[in-house]
Amino acid sequence: MPKIAVIADTDASLSPEFAKKQGITLVPILISFGSESFASGVDIDDKALFERIDKEGALPKTAAPSPGAFSQAFKNEFDAGAEGIVCVCVSSEISATYAAALTASQDFPGREIRVIDSRVVSMAQGFMAMEAKRMADAGASLDAIEAKLKGMEERLVLFASLSTLKYLAMGGRVGKLSASMGNILSIRPILTMKGGKLDLLEKVRTRKTSMSRLVDLLATSVDSRKVEQAAFIHVAADQDLAELEQEMRARITLPAEVVRTEFSPGLSVHTGAGTIGAVLLLG
Repeated sequence: MPKIAVIADTDASLSPEFAKKQGITLVPILISFGSESFASGVDIDDKALFERIDKEGALPKTAAPSPGAFSQAFKNEFDAGAEGIVCVCVSSEISATYAAALTASQDFPGREIRVIDSRVVSMAQGFMAMEAKRMADAGASLDAIEAKLKGMEERLVLFASLSTLKYLAMGGRVGKLSASMGNILSIRPILTMKGGKLDLLEKVRTRKTSMSRLVDLLATSVDSRKVEQAAFIHVAADQDLAELEQEMRARITLPAEVVRTEFSPGLSVHTGAGTIGAVLLLG
């Protein structure tokens, strides 16, 4: 049986511990404060990220892994006995990660490497990587895995709520005056996946309303379909996340085992501390 290795970048919101347990190799997104660079999930997590942001009053820059980082990851897998590799990348609409992985694959002529543009973010990408690993372990071919992953996007749902406009203003995505007024009025943007990127769906007021709206949107997206997998994502908001899961379980049937994870620095820098959300894989 051919051995197929699975690689993803850290925008998949898979913690290093969880990825290791799943047998998925992670290539880190880079976070830079001036001349200092940190590997997401290795040198910095969401908590440390926002402690640094709040201290400096400025957002860091994010960068895709270099082709060299992917090339090294590919080499490590082949050296360990892999006969093929599936590399699941965050949406090419928001990052150069996919392009970097494609470039790296050219360093291995004659070797089987499938680089997948997930067209999604966070645990939607994570679920794709997990499915690739499940299929690889079951003996599926590279062609079968690639075909399955390319059909998953339409079955994945993500909704998230931001707790503040502060970090959007720091990143220049909204004006500082608008952010100040929005925070006074307790405006909480609701985000979803659209066209391969996170997009503003609507704005609601107050924490209670945003929590209720998240549950409504997620429940409506499920309708009569089965939730095959679910993940709850957050940025330094464990308690809110637990409440969201509780309210979701009161509305729809979720798997007994779900993933609870940080959004991850490569993504959370764009949304801010206090973000909560959920990703569902529908049948």
